[in-house]
Amino acid sequence: MKKNTAFTKAEKSWAMYDWANSVYATIIMAAVYPIYFTNVCYELGIPGDVWWSLGTSIATLVVAVCSPFFGALGDYKGMKKRMLGLFAAVGVVCTLFMAIFDNPRGMLVGYILSYIGFGIANLFYDSLLTDVATADRMDRVSSFGYSLGYLGGSTIPFILSILLIQFGSHIGIGGVAAVKISVVMTSVWWGAFSIPLFRNVKQKYYVEAKAGSRMVDAFQNLRHTLAEIFRNKSIFFFIIAYFFYIDGVGTVIHMATAYGSSLRLNSTSMILALFLTQIVAVPCAILFGNIATKKGAVPTLLGGIGIYIVVCILGFFMGHNVESASPETLDAAIQGSTRLFWVLSILVGMAQGGMQAISRSTFGKLIPPERSNEYFGFFDVFGKFATIMGPALYAAIATATGRSSIGILAIALLFVVGGVLLLVQRRYDTKAA
Repeated sequence: MKKNTAFTKAEKSWAMYDWANSVYATIIMAAVYPIYFTNVCYELGIPGDVWWSLGTSIATLVVAVCSPFFGALGDYKGMKKRMLGLFAAVGVVCTLFMAIFDNPRGMLVGYILSYIGFGIANLFYDSLLTDVATADRMDRVSSFGYSLGYLGGSTIPFILSILLIQFGSHIGIGGVAAVKISVVMTSVWWGAFSIPLFRNVKQKYYVEAKAGSRMVDAFQNLRHTLAEIFRNKSIFFFIIAYFFYIDGVGTVIHMATAYGSSLRLNSTSMILALFLTQIVAVPCAILFGNIATKKGAVPTLLGGIGIYIVVCILGFFMGHNVESASPETLDAAIQGSTRLFWVLSILVGMAQGGMQAISRSTFGKLIPPERSNEYFGFFDVFGKFATIMGPALYAAIATATGRSSIGILAIALLFVVGGVLLLVQRRYDTKAA
């Protein structure tokens, strides 16, 4: 009998949330808002890239600390969608409030709160993968979600943002107003396209709450799950490997435009380059899923790690060219680094979505589905603590040396460590090999 490869209604509705919240990742985390924030800071004599990295570290710390507990609560019957709705609402509303603030402190607080909603909501969304797809379909479904995410992040809101920033003055919309409109569009898009998930996805796997306090029971379950993670070498080495290599991925996502702005690269050119990243990522995320299905998850992830190591090395030279330029050669160095930024955008687009998608589906296949939310809570901890370390490391090295390029180069070591640990994990699990 021919195998059915068409996506089900539940799988497509689940993937639509990637389409919905990806606009936040693009406009707020990666492209428009970091550039705007950094420029506002520099006009006031504030190191915007350092403030942005520290704000990201604070937000991800909160998400990381809270994720295991919320993950345990989410495994109870009917809780995944409720918790997802709560924190998605926090993210949507706080994103909308970001359009109000005009000073760096207020802008940063809005970013931190909206990021917390975004991050914790993603925990529940990721764990629902085990409810909508069987193990043999997870790589394809997870990759489909990421491909929709990149497609969503690069369509109407992002295109309109670019047009408003570039040409808004012709219709009486200044640069600041264009950014604020982009932020409002992000909030509306995120909320509206989340609806299919809440209508069509059901939590199939869950644990029944015991008599008494759910919170007490949740803490007891946490201890049990943590012990299981340490006992199961396949899960343990995978999650540690993920901790290291996703650190590099997250740092590149959060710091790309802030780093470029610190090198005085053209803001419009960087936004257009990141638009290209979104376009490249759509087919490449699907390609990663197909390769992982045929060749295995670990070889696929190692290929993505190799691409990111190249990105870190080229990123160093991009910064070094500007930092070492004389006043006479500065303009030429900036132009050269801008062209290199485009090359890096293509490379990131090739690997970013695929690595995230395959990491998510690989972990989903390793864990018991009825406790997927709890396990994904720990998965989120390792991912978020890594993202705390990366930006903080960048900020510390940039401040100590006065050279942001050295901070970018250091991230390559994290990819190397992650790759080595993946090879160790491969010895203990043939399913992810």
